[in-house]
Amino acid sequence: MNIEQVIRNHLENHLDLAHLDIKDRTGKHVHHEQFTGGHHLSAIIVSDTFESMGLLDRHQLVYNALGKMIKNEIHAFSMETYTIKEWGERLN
Repeated sequence: MNIEQVIRNHLENHLDLAHLDIKDRTGKHVHHEQFTGGHHLSAIIVSDTFESMGLLDRHQLVYNALGKMIKNEIHAFSMETYTIKEWGERLN
């Protein structure tokens, strides 16, 4: 199972996932002197579970869902979090 599917599984266990787009940017970092392994990822996560939640609470929910993957398999993880309504408004 690839890293994207593992992340999807973790997130689906903690929130009602409507959309997930993950970009693996690890290749841009492998030649850095400080690179010690782990994925460098960015994600767009859309879920109505985020309704009435501030940005910090949304990110904490995602980090809690990913658990030990952060700092182990994942070295860097940036995210944008939206409700379905927010995501729709962004696309228009």
